[in-house]
Amino acid sequence: MLEISPLTWAGTIGLIVVLLAVDLILAALRPHHVGFKEATAWSVFYIAVAIAFGIWFGAVYGNAAGTEYFAGYIIEKSLSVDNLFVFVIIMSTFAVPDYHQHKVLTFGIVLALVMRAIFIALGAALINTFSFMFLVFGLLLVYTAVQLFRHRDQDPDVESNVMVRGARRFLPVTPDYVNGKLVTKVDGKRLFTPLFIVLIAIGSVDLLFALDSIPAVFGVTQEAYVVFTANAFALLGLRALFFLVKGLLDRLVYLSTGLAIILLFIGVKLILHWAHVDIDPSVPEVPTPLSLGVVIGILIVVVIASLIKTRMSPEEKAHAGSLSAGKKQEDEAQ
Repeated sequence: MLEISPLTWAGTIGLIVVLLAVDLILAALRPHHVGFKEATAWSVFYIAVAIAFGIWFGAVYGNAAGTEYFAGYIIEKSLSVDNLFVFVIIMSTFAVPDYHQHKVLTFGIVLALVMRAIFIALGAALINTFSFMFLVFGLLLVYTAVQLFRHRDQDPDVESNVMVRGARRFLPVTPDYVNGKLVTKVDGKRLFTPLFIVLIAIGSVDLLFALDSIPAVFGVTQEAYVVFTANAFALLGLRALFFLVKGLLDRLVYLSTGLAIILLFIGVKLILHWAHVDIDPSVPEVPTPLSLGVVIGILIVVVIASLIKTRMSPEEKAHAGSLSAGKKQEDEAQ
């Protein structure tokens, strides 16, 4: 286990909070259409920060630790692209005005970081206490991979989300976005705006993604610090990445299939690790450098194959994938 000092933890969290604060302040003070140049600049900045952190981390704590960080970062970054698909669906479903979308994304990232921090702490505690949690996490990822592959040509049904339906049923909601406010008053009565419902939708989606992404990154490292930083730096650039690639997401037709394969691979890796530790030391383990190579290789194949497919068949559209058949799909099947 790495010896991460409280000062290092504090400095890292402080850096992440500052970056988040800048994003949040800009989103609140300057609601505007985010153009391609601005999105590119912010995306390059966040990726550069993540790479610089990885280089520093590897130099201070060793190449093995640095490799684990970059493997975790790439896994989380690839999974975050699927987040973007769902964000696009949510924005479209609720007709969020373009100039409010970056505010929604920033709040969504904050919620995702908070929830993932909780899951990381819980996951690390469980793994340190019960070694069979590697088997549990592995089986969870295998199940997720199978379900995602089965429903790879579907999209999550946001309207059927339990939290969204509950909020719409029990909360008084205004018909418009009221200048991006979450709560407003009309004739002395407190009302919620559709933006509040959107945040509930994104928060519930963040929760579901955390349930998959945390076990996935624990598949390449058991260091809570590495898991946290890989998640944090992958999520920090999500807002800018959304505006940069949202026009290209429809072309990544094999992304859900690729992510399913990655989750299956990491799930098997965790199961092998459990068997190696608890059953028989002769059971082979998958080294982290190999994991990094496999994940990068799958992503390269997915992007190239998707671009070739959409060039040959322009009518093909990508889907976020779903873990179950949504209500709409079930109705169509009937």
